[in-house]
Amino acid sequence: MSGTTAAAARLRRRATGAGANRWVVLVVLCVSLLLVAVDATVLHVAVPAVTEDLRPSAIELLWIVDTYPLVCASLLILFGTLGDRVGRRRILLLGYALFGVASALAALAPGPQVLIFARALLGVGGAMIMPATLSLLRQVFPDRRERALAIGVWSAVAAVGAAVGPLLGGFLLEHFWWGSVFLVNIPLMLVSLPVGRLLLPESTGDRDGPWDVVGALLAAVGLFCVVLGVKRLGGGEALSALTVVPLVAGAALLAVFVRRQRRRAHPLVDLRMFARPAFSTSVCCIVLAMLALVGLELIAAQYLQLVLGLSPLQTGLRLLPLTVAAMAAGLAGARMLRRFGPRRMVSAGFCLTAGAVVVLTAMGGRDNPGLLLFGFVLLGFGLETTLFGAYESMLSEAPPEQAGGAAAIGETSYQLGAGMGIALLGTVMNAAYAPGLADVPGVPASASGAASHSLGEAYGVAARLGGTAGDALRRAARDSFVHGLHVTLLVSAGLLLLGAVMALWLPRTMQCEAAPVELPAQREVERSRVSA
Repeated sequence: MSGTTAAAARLRRRATGAGANRWVVLVVLCVSLLLVAVDATVLHVAVPAVTEDLRPSAIELLWIVDTYPLVCASLLILFGTLGDRVGRRRILLLGYALFGVASALAALAPGPQVLIFARALLGVGGAMIMPATLSLLRQVFPDRRERALAIGVWSAVAAVGAAVGPLLGGFLLEHFWWGSVFLVNIPLMLVSLPVGRLLLPESTGDRDGPWDVVGALLAAVGLFCVVLGVKRLGGGEALSALTVVPLVAGAALLAVFVRRQRRRAHPLVDLRMFARPAFSTSVCCIVLAMLALVGLELIAAQYLQLVLGLSPLQTGLRLLPLTVAAMAAGLAGARMLRRFGPRRMVSAGFCLTAGAVVVLTAMGGRDNPGLLLFGFVLLGFGLETTLFGAYESMLSEAPPEQAGGAAAIGETSYQLGAGMGIALLGTVMNAAYAPGLADVPGVPASASGAASHSLGEAYGVAARLGGTAGDALRRAARDSFVHGLHVTLLVSAGLLLLGAVMALWLPRTMQCEAAPVELPAQREVERSRVSA
């Protein structure tokens, strides 16, 4: 009896200590997220240096860039639900170790094949880390008010990471070789691994029944095929067999996965979560918000560099206000959520973003720094307000034992929205851009056809033509791009307003009842009390 009581006391102290250190835990989790977010974008500026050094083929270069997001997106559900079963901290620490090893392998890669393999390993590590950080937040912060603040900090860090990646990569490439963009991960992982092992609490979900290995593989392969098909759609290859086949195969595998989960007594992902309007609506809002954000950022970067003639560093600095505004929205999100509730917060975020997009339609062929600053600040604040409210509502609606699966669903929605944004808005942009180059005076039809693929190609064709014809093609291409930009922005505004209407299905107010802490140590305390 006394031994049981002493054991219960030790377990109680361990659980209480984990709760007391929750803000330190938040710092550790945010550092983890920062590394993953930076690594998703840091390679973009290093592509020319990698091409010059390793001499990859066009297909190899495509896989060097795309392998990381493809693998990461496809494995999020697998590792999110595995963390629920074997322990979220354990999966997170394994992700740290794998991320560090893969970073070293990528930095020292002697050829493109090794770099592709290393990027795939980075994707596996990222898929271990991302859902674990969010699900641990769900466990460490059982009180919804505190959890809202923690998610605000978490989302602000994600915004910082996405923006810092290209800037950090550019700085490193000016002083070191391209492998340095990967080596920067290693010292941070060497610190995060022991600190995480010491400070992070272990937590699991419901361990009843076996883990559905077949279902996990179905989800992984299905998501890989869908994300691959969506990425190829964004590349303008809608009718290619390499686009249609992955999309169809992926949709079929995911349909089998859903059917399997509904029939199992202990499903990998409890699809009944989607029957809750707040959960399913939050997931849809995340997809729509990312669809707008990534597509607009891509087009804005092209506009700043190719139309206004800014350098990559100047482009990054022009986009920096968007990130700063997103950080501000993340940090203020908890207070806004308490005051306005999820419904008004997410709907207002969508409306604010749509307003920013309409403001940006005033962009023309000349630089207007004040307009861009105002538009990007509105855009960043509105989108982060939307994402914050959607993520917080999604996590709060999910049962604590399904926190890993819910986090994985949210992160998968994030990745799918990003891919769909590039595909959809890129298609709209190309459809509006190409007709303006169909009949340029003095330009051969073959040259016009080549120039209609993209503004970058049009500038290359114009340079080869030279003279009056080259100048005419350059002007026509720039004007067509600006026209296509305006059309794309209006389509984005329509999608964002659709999101504002969809957000009306979210709860009106924020329910702040404190949930019980779901740490295994505390469950053992209760069991010990019963035994005693």
